[in-house]
Amino acid sequence: MRKLLLIYMLQPIHRLRRDDQGAALVEYGILVGLIAVLCVAAVSVIGTKLSTAFSFIASSLTPGI
Repeated sequence: MRKLLLIYMLQPIHRLRRDDQGAALVEYGILVGLIAVLCVAAVSVIGTKLSTAFSFIASSLTPGI
């Protein structure tokens, strides 16, 4: 009787340990976070290089008076 009660009480815990749905959601969240960080870094680097290029071009132009 005691063993049957123990098995009945531990059944929900075993079901939770086998459930992998939450793990996939966490993995997707981490993946989206990493992609967002990479996008911000890329935009930052490209923005700085574009600003430098436009400044060089603007300083090279002579006013057409």
